[in-house]
Amino acid sequence: MKPRKNKVQKGFLPSSRRALLGAAVSAGSGFLLSAFLPGLPLLKASKAQDAATGAIFSPNAFIRIDAQGKVTFIIRYAEMGQGIYTGISMLLAEELDLELDQVFLEAAPADLAYVDSVAGEEETGGSSSTRDSWIPLREAGAAARMMLIAAAAHHWGVTEDTCQARNGRVFHRDSPRSLSYGELAEAAAHQAVPVKVSLKSPADFKLIGTNPRRLDTKAKIDGSARFGIDVQITGMKIGRIMACPVKGGRLTGYDRIAALAVLGVVDVITLPDAIAVIGNHMWAAIKGLEAANPRWDYGSNAVTSTNDIVARMKKASEQSGVQAVKNGNAEAALKQADIRIDAVYELPFLAHAALEPINTTLHIRQDGADVWVGTQVPGRARQEVADATGLPPESISVHNHLIGGGFGRRLDSNSIGQAARFAKQVPYPVKLIWTREEDITQDQFRPFYYDRISAGLTRDGAISGWHHRTTGSAVTARWYPEGMQKGLDPDAVEGAAQTPYALPDQLVEFVRDEPDAVTTLWWRGVGPTHNVFVVESMIDELAHQAGHDPLAFRKKLAAHQPRALKVLEEAAKQSGWGKVLPPGHGMGIALHYSFQTWAATVLEVAVEQSGQIRLVHVHTAVDCGPVVFPDGVVAQIQGGLIFGLTMALYNEITLKDGRVEQTNFHNYRMMRLNEAPDISVHIVPDPDAEIGGIGEVGTVAAAPALANALFAATGKRLRRIPFAKQFGGEKA
Repeated sequence: MKPRKNKVQKGFLPSSRRALLGAAVSAGSGFLLSAFLPGLPLLKASKAQDAATGAIFSPNAFIRIDAQGKVTFIIRYAEMGQGIYTGISMLLAEELDLELDQVFLEAAPADLAYVDSVAGEEETGGSSSTRDSWIPLREAGAAARMMLIAAAAHHWGVTEDTCQARNGRVFHRDSPRSLSYGELAEAAAHQAVPVKVSLKSPADFKLIGTNPRRLDTKAKIDGSARFGIDVQITGMKIGRIMACPVKGGRLTGYDRIAALAVLGVVDVITLPDAIAVIGNHMWAAIKGLEAANPRWDYGSNAVTSTNDIVARMKKASEQSGVQAVKNGNAEAALKQADIRIDAVYELPFLAHAALEPINTTLHIRQDGADVWVGTQVPGRARQEVADATGLPPESISVHNHLIGGGFGRRLDSNSIGQAARFAKQVPYPVKLIWTREEDITQDQFRPFYYDRISAGLTRDGAISGWHHRTTGSAVTARWYPEGMQKGLDPDAVEGAAQTPYALPDQLVEFVRDEPDAVTTLWWRGVGPTHNVFVVESMIDELAHQAGHDPLAFRKKLAAHQPRALKVLEEAAKQSGWGKVLPPGHGMGIALHYSFQTWAATVLEVAVEQSGQIRLVHVHTAVDCGPVVFPDGVVAQIQGGLIFGLTMALYNEITLKDGRVEQTNFHNYRMMRLNEAPDISVHIVPDPDAEIGGIGEVGTVAAAPALANALFAATGKRLRRIPFAKQFGGEKA
């Protein structure tokens, strides 16, 4: 999705992990608890809209309790299938002493109150949601609990240490008295915010570490869940968008009369590089755009192909780059090596290809705008609309919805800006949708990477010299330019600059080469998805050249990392590493540390005589420190592995004459259910370690484990993705 950053935005001050806490009360009917960045003024609750029910506050806080006892959690992270609504609710409910079935959820709007103090903005990405919330949101829940207890103690005239919160009520231990949170809400809001917040001991956890039913499951089963594409607004029209198929091109003409002649079409609107046909329903918009038959000037990229991009990247890779790591003297060590391996690895452009295609619903008025969308960055989305319309940001409301797969694509809001430039041309609410073809061909792609790596071995099998030069696009330079470090994109070398291994003579470089014909963006697993593939493939090759078992070779190199050894040993034990396999079968192993999580993966593969690759079984051992939601960890590793294995086997985006050649799932294919391997996830918890992320860990492991398994099965070392067509066994 994206790497972590230390960001200071205009109007924000950096903070410690401990957020400041504040409470607000309105109309005497409820209380609101928020977390704020140091240095920011306390955001006040809005005036009462319904003092009788207590549903009175704008959602600018994490916890809201009304006079009737309804507890609402406002979740600042986007739910896109990763289960974060459940995980974050567990953190809050644990410290507030509630069961999950006692809470209601709302998606946070774009608001300063929901800025992630680590990321520096309101966002969901980088496997960071639980990591960044582990302390602050538990503190928010604990502060609320302490204030409710204080209110009850004051009401009864007893000391706070004789009161206890449990399941939405405060009980007096020395009498049968109790009060509900609703009964205490107004009084609690007048309590002083605790200066020191007492968090529960892990031994007292009732929710954290358990497996409740996910809070979004029921709605997704019964159809009541609402994704961005499901939005229905009174008076709404629906539009289909088409942008120039070649980046940098422009619209030169279209048949407006023919489009308007299609039954149900109500309007045709344009931008310099795109056209939208608006209809009473989607079918009218689709047929109307076909009738419009837009014409284009394809511009300077009209003859660009993937081969052109790779040729330029290859040439760029021959030059020295910005140094990310320099330990010892890698070149001298390589010259003295008994065995030297020089290799080139190529990883293709990749689409996000989420199940829910890009869509945005807007109603733009003179006095403001409403935006209904699924986005990973509500603040950026609001600013995109402001920039497109000239409206002040505070007049724009972003209503965030469930997302049908993000994978980093919804970290960019360019499509929302495009939709706003269209929508400001019409007076009615309009839902603007990209077709699947538009979603894939107009995607912002995972960069193409061209890596040169050299490594050597001494006579006794020790690594002697390591030089890794990665060449590719710098997503950070476009998305977050402040994150560039003297020409170095930290994401481009993540997983290469920090490996699990002791490499005394090491040089890691980055050469920036930006393709003109595509825009690049974060993709699930970001830098580690490419660098760990290169590093783990080379480690495996060195083990083979040294005549060592790949597992033993890794354990020796990672001997200084006890958590690495734990996951290696667990994955090996669970997979039966070293057992005799049938002909055509092979096992591959991969170790990595990313998103503050350690993981070791063993994959068994079978290659048929026809060249068809069959995935047999995957075992992944994971140490992400404390575990909030074990079933969520398992699900994310499973999903990440399927996502990464699909990419490694089948996926690439290619260009011809400036156009993306892949257009839908028939030629940018997904893994079928019958092709998926059995996946076993083994959690190796370390409750005393810093908590790690999990959403991208499985994706990172997929390609290296598969490549190493294919080598074990066939003796063929693969250095270019995708793999299936290199064996001639790919099925359509």
